[in-house]
Amino acid sequence: MPLSSRSSPHRYSQLCTKLSSPFRRASQAGLKPLLQFAAAVAVLAVLAPIVVVVISWGSDQTEIWQHLIATQLSDLLRNTLVLLLGVGLLVSLLGVSLAWLVVMCEFPGRARFEWLLMLPMAVPAYVLAFVVLGLFDFSGPLQQFLTARFGWPLLDVRHEITVITVLALVLYPYVYMLARSAFLAQSSDTIEAARSLGASSWGAFFRVALPMARPAIVAGISLALMETLADFGTVAIFNYDTFTTAIYKAWFGFFSLQAAAQLASLLLFFVALTLIGEKRLRGKRRFVQGGKLHHHYRSPLPKTAAWMVSAYCTLVLTLAFFLPVGQMLIWAWELGAAQLDERFLALLWHSLWLALQAALITVALATLLAFSRWRASNRQRAFFDLAQLGYALPGSVLAVGIVISFTALEKGVLFPLQSLLGMEPRSVLVGTVFVLLAAYWIRFLAVASGPIDASLLRIRPSIPDAARTLGARPPELLWRIYLPMLRPGLLTAAILVFVDVIKEMPATLLLRPYGWDTLAVRIYEMTSEGEWQRAALPAITIVLLGLAPVIISIKRTVR
Repeated sequence: MPLSSRSSPHRYSQLCTKLSSPFRRASQAGLKPLLQFAAAVAVLAVLAPIVVVVISWGSDQTEIWQHLIATQLSDLLRNTLVLLLGVGLLVSLLGVSLAWLVVMCEFPGRARFEWLLMLPMAVPAYVLAFVVLGLFDFSGPLQQFLTARFGWPLLDVRHEITVITVLALVLYPYVYMLARSAFLAQSSDTIEAARSLGASSWGAFFRVALPMARPAIVAGISLALMETLADFGTVAIFNYDTFTTAIYKAWFGFFSLQAAAQLASLLLFFVALTLIGEKRLRGKRRFVQGGKLHHHYRSPLPKTAAWMVSAYCTLVLTLAFFLPVGQMLIWAWELGAAQLDERFLALLWHSLWLALQAALITVALATLLAFSRWRASNRQRAFFDLAQLGYALPGSVLAVGIVISFTALEKGVLFPLQSLLGMEPRSVLVGTVFVLLAAYWIRFLAVASGPIDASLLRIRPSIPDAARTLGARPPELLWRIYLPMLRPGLLTAAILVFVDVIKEMPATLLLRPYGWDTLAVRIYEMTSEGEWQRAALPAITIVLLGLAPVIISIKRTVR
């Protein structure tokens, strides 16, 4: 029956669905099981390092544990807990206060501070750490000046308070961005209603705005705490022993991979506690606002208070971004072109090559998982979501788990296969670039999945259905429909993974093949020897590359 112009859109949609269903079933019959099988293999690859780290307690490492218990285990537990508590409190204070001020108050420079306060995300914590030591340590210019001019006693900057401050200054943007988005989603009418009922400004903040933003704030704090647990460079530079440094020492000091795995399992326990705590704190509370969400005004502050708020934002931004970037530029300029040698170019090439390969592999696997989850059942979707756990794994834990997994694979499968083929058994996985790339895509698969999933959900099912009706096959759908529409999400995911790989230190340090040093490894080597100036050029290179995802975040969040 021909369609008349009076046919309803609903009937037309039903007819298109009926016509396209045979094509859809035929095209998906052979492709969907293959996609789901490949996605399942990717999920199992993510879970394998976790499993081998947990079951590492089957190995007897009594002597090493007796030594650890007698010497440093109590310090490891104390330092890790103090670091988590201190960073959690400080990022909460900085992130929430800055977000509330730029959203709800009017002060000089507010519009610029709104996006400038995200810039510290581009600075790795270990970069800020060695700049702080280079400036404020005993041999630094500040203490030398104070001692020579005023005779002041030297201050010990190698203190846990400094470690907490350094980590909080580069991690507060996690809380700031999420808290700012949550405050923007709150209508000014809600705050005005609380004020009209007699609540003061502080009362409206603590009793209305803060509880409504709590889920976002807790999520930001959890991200900052997981980054704190995963940190290796900062604590190593300050000689502040935590589980990440203990894992490195057990592996390369005691030459015991199993002891390193057992320490890694304890670190994994802290990560699990963080995730469980985040879920419990978030709870099942939901806050829903009706009507349009908009701000009628921002509260004008008194002149003195307004300039004090501007000074506060300037101080945080200076300490977290302008100071380290400025000092690195000075150090790099002082050394001049002498650093731009073949060694630096090789480091840059290794970093860029690894980041590019990891980005391509990770984006491809994230796309595969996105399509598998899209049409999967709830149970299958829950299984595929396990691939997101890789981002919660600290790089040191992941490195230990991957080496044990790949060693078992070689001994159990590849060595017997080589012997069967008349070849001399030799390692073809452990100690190669492939292992390093595997660590990268397992760690950052969740980073790539976010933009791709968001882009895929924006594609209306009627578009590919119409293409199938016109006879398009799965490869044509992929190349002519999905990939062009997913291009922004794919590009964003690739950039995020690319920069994260360049900044990654612990996994690269533990897994890199011989001769495959990167910019991050070079920074670790130079800072271990106190060569702050020689670490400046690779550090400023990483920071400049790290500005890419920050700019993407600014464009997405600032209006």
